Amino acid sequence: MLDAIDSRLLAEIQQNAMLTAQDLGERLNLSPSQAARRRQRLETEGYVTGYNARLNAGRIGLSLQAFVQVQLSGQTPQILNSFAELITQCPNIIAAWTMTGDADCVLRLACCDLPDLNRILHEVLLAHPSVNRVHSQIVLDQFKADAALPICPLPLPAQAAT
Repeated sequence: MLDAIDSRLLAEIQQNAMLTAQDLGERLNLSPSQAARRRQRLETEGYVTGYNARLNAGRIGLSLQAFVQVQLSGQTPQILNSFAELITQCPNIIAAWTMTGDADCVLRLACCDLPDLNRILHEVLLAHPSVNRVHSQIVLDQFKADAALPICPLPLPAQAAT
């Protein structure tokens, strides 16, 4: 169970995973060793699953994002496992979800350009026997970047009066 200090620690390291034990201790009113022990415990208990850098997709040549809805050819374990293996091997597929509704899965892709997206759709996804149909949507603009997870349930903002 998370206490208030654990929750604050998780919020801090989501904003900056490079904070030292000294920095965390100062922000949480703990000694550096207490902050380090808490961080280690949260990692060991699985609250923290890893650390990575957020890159600017445009600066590294990935100027196109798309969401792709995938309809599979069936729901057998073999088909699902085969598709899961396919998407884990394609680095352009940066997130994947199974869904309810018409699409079995939704994929988030990061691509260099339209020809790159077209190649992935036709040579990777549609070429695979587990894929029956795809429907792609190209991102025009991103209003909100991937954000940190809320640590505890937060109230939704009040609706603006119209």
